[in-house]
This record gives sequence, structure tokens and C-alpha cells, in this order.
Amino acid sequence: MHQQYISGLLNGNIKSLARCISLVENEATGYEALLEALPEHSPTKVIGITGPPGAGKSTLVNALIQHLLSIGKKIAIIAVDPSSPFNYGALLGDRIRMSQHYNNPNVFIRSMASRGALGGLSPKIIEVSDLVKAAGFDYLFIETVGVGQSEVEIAGIADTTIVVVVPEAGDEIQTMKAGLMEIADIFVVNKADRANADEFVKNLRILAHTRQHDGWEIPVVKSVATQQQGIHEITEAINKHQQLVTHHQHRHSLLLAEKAYQLIQHRRMKNISKKTLQEEIAAQLHQSSFNLYSYIRSKS
Repeated sequence: MHQQYISGLLNGNIKSLARCISLVENEATGYEALLEALPEHSPTKVIGITGPPGAGKSTLVNALIQHLLSIGKKIAIIAVDPSSPFNYGALLGDRIRMSQHYNNPNVFIRSMASRGALGGLSPKIIEVSDLVKAAGFDYLFIETVGVGQSEVEIAGIADTTIVVVVPEAGDEIQTMKAGLMEIADIFVVNKADRANADEFVKNLRILAHTRQHDGWEIPVVKSVATQQQGIHEITEAINKHQQLVTHHQHRHSLLLAEKAYQLIQHRRMKNISKKTLQEEIAAQLHQSSFNLYSYIRSKS
């Protein structure tokens, strides 16, 4: 049966893709064989969209979708929602926010709960992104939950990482050096019609100039996503960076090594359940001898 799904997936069948994603997320019998049957190479451009809450990431993705559809592209979006620490369900409805594209046959949208993952991503994001790439999309956008500097995990998955900020972030520009500045391939200053936007863009470009790597100087693009301003320039910056990535084997091996590290880490942790930990700790808390670190050592 899995062979039937993989055949449909490789032929771009959306129902087969959705089914394959569910099999992998639920770790159904045979899901590993399904992943091992995926083609090694894909022309899909994987774009990570990250940045602080309120920067307008979803609005920007919406605008990019609209532009790319107008030039005949096929797009997939994985929107990683924050999840409740109590039931691990997604709290935001990205598919509702992107409802205008929901019935378009050239758009595939999937929401995934982060389920407490510290990097802001879902534990199965790597596998799901590889499934989507196998389905023949031109672009795959991965939008993260926007929890700040811990989102560096996105850099290990996306070929190109876009960090979205707003002019009000000017006071935090020095802090960005240690976090988002390290992972940005492209900066987008959204809501650039606000006060002090030009000054902020100028300062960010100066900072970006000092962070060149692999022959790439991080571009800083102004946008007003609600008005489709700057979207063409962002697309051009993505395509230029993707051409550079294609010719940098060293960067590609680093990305794959990061993926491998995360997958191995998740596999070794898969027998650890937060729910079970909570139940066991709750049962032992009343004991005066309970010590968290001794408890952790007993699990190692």
C-alpha cells in the first residue's frame, strides 16, 4: 500500500502527499521504508521564513504565494503553529489565514504543531519537507512560529532563510547579531511604510555588510506585504541566493549534516514521552527524596 502512496506522491498527487505526511507524522508501520524510497535530489527551492512575532510573516507568505502563482509556479507551504504545552495541538490556523489559496490546485498548505520543539519547528519537519519536495513543487515555504533566537533550527532545513523584521526592531539590532543575524540569508523589513523604516534599513544594511559568507552579502529588502510592495525584489533575492547555494557543495553538506544530526537526535529520543515524564514526576513529587537530576540519570 505504501508503494501506491509513493507512486502517487512522485506524480504530484496531493491526496497521496497528504496521506504520506500523515503516515510519517504518526510513525505508521513502514513509514521509514517510505522515506527511504524518496528520490535523492529535488529542484524544489526550500525557503524558511522566520522572525519575531508580529513581523507579518504570514502576510508576507501570502503575498509571495500570490506573486509566484501569477508567474505559473507551484507552491507548498508548511506553517508551523505554536502548540499548547498541555495537549500539543496547534493553536493558530494558518490555513485559515491563507484561505484565499486553499482551493488552488497549485498550492498545498499544511499546518503542523511544534509540539514543544525548542527550535520552533515540528519534530517531523525534516521528513515532511522531503515528502513535499518529492511531489514536484517549485517552492516550499516553511513558516516558523516566531519564538525568537531559538529558531536557528530553520537554518538547518531551508536552502534560503528569510528573517522578517519591522522598523520598531531598531533598538534590538545589536541583540540580533547573536541570533537571527547568524542565520539570515535575506532580511526583509516588512511594514516599511512606518516611521523610521529608512533609518532602520540603512543600519541593518551596514550590519549585514559585515556578515558576508560564501560570497554572499545579505540583502536587506523593504516590503509592505499588505500592498504587495517589495515582493518582486524578495523573489529576485531568493532566486539569486538559490543559484549560489546550488554551486556551494560545502554549504549543502553542512545542511545535510544538520538534518542528519536532528534526525538522529529525534530517533534516540523517540521513546521519551513528555506525558509519561509528567505522570511519573507527578507521582514522585510528594516524596521528600525526589530529585530531578537523579530522576533524569535513571532515564539515561
